[in-house]
Amino acid sequence: MARYIGPVCRQCRREGMKLFLKGERCYTEKCAIEKRNYVPGQHGKDRKPKKIVGYGLQLREKQKAKRYYGLGETQFRNLFEKAAIMKGVTGDNMINMLERRLDNVVYRLGFATSRRQARQIVRHGHISVDGQRVDIPSFVVRAGEAIAVVEKSKKNPTILANLETTAHAPTPNWLEVDRALLTAKVVSVPQRSDLVQIELNEQLIVELYSK
Repeated sequence: MARYIGPVCRQCRREGMKLFLKGERCYTEKCAIEKRNYVPGQHGKDRKPKKIVGYGLQLREKQKAKRYYGLGETQFRNLFEKAAIMKGVTGDNMINMLERRLDNVVYRLGFATSRRQARQIVRHGHISVDGQRVDIPSFVVRAGEAIAVVEKSKKNPTILANLETTAHAPTPNWLEVDRALLTAKVVSVPQRSDLVQIELNEQLIVELYSK
């Protein structure tokens, strides 16, 4: 399935909550949820919300997670299947792997203002892991690995502007960042409690894929 390339604010409105897909815009009054908190479409404003149960609830939770992390269906399904064969709780494994994707890490470190932008920064070769340039957004980092903006990109105006824009954003406990040197380290494996920006019920996703 092709990646969604339409207006991302429609995705937030469809889920009825902020998915933080537009960077800093999501924290202002310009956010689509602040202005039009109803489903997209010609008659969205007048449409009465329906109670969602069972399969519909599971499907909406999966769509929410996919949109939040910016994954297509095939990518998301493959990640789930890897999580399912790992030791431990499948839902926790899935969230753990989503958080440790390199594009998400770049976003969490404040080198990008959104995951979409973080993917672009990674693809353009601006990021290294343990000294090796990595241009694969889905690359999963491990505890102990060092993340850095490569030397040639340390004066990149977009990255420097992003650092100023995200200066207020807290860094997750499992990451350490030196914003002056544009370096960071994965100090531990992320915990489920680190996901505080959005509410996700990963068990519903596990139930959906386990049918």
